[in-house]
Amino acid sequence: MLSSIDSSSALYGAQKVPTIENAKSDDEKLKEQTDAFEAIMVKVLLDTALKFDNPLYPKEAGHEIYESMYKEQLSQSLSGGFGYSDLLFNYLKEQQNLTR
Repeated sequence: MLSSIDSSSALYGAQKVPTIENAKSDDEKLKEQTDAFEAIMVKVLLDTALKFDNPLYPKEAGHEIYESMYKEQLSQSLSGGFGYSDLLFNYLKEQQNLTR
């Protein structure tokens, strides 16, 4: 014989109610993303500001790759210190609280 399956609890039970631990991890994830966004902004600034053109020395093979890697690492190291990340984080948290 076939037994009936209650699908209402399966559908509504799948949604988790956020707990304090989940909220903390969500804040940490949001902070990581805002820091990553700030790193992108800093990299754009570094690409504009650091032009390593020296006519006395010819560019070696792979020069652009190493220069790009240097600027990428530098931008990641500097992210979180300019304040854009904090501003964006606070704005997004405020918007999240307004929608609740």
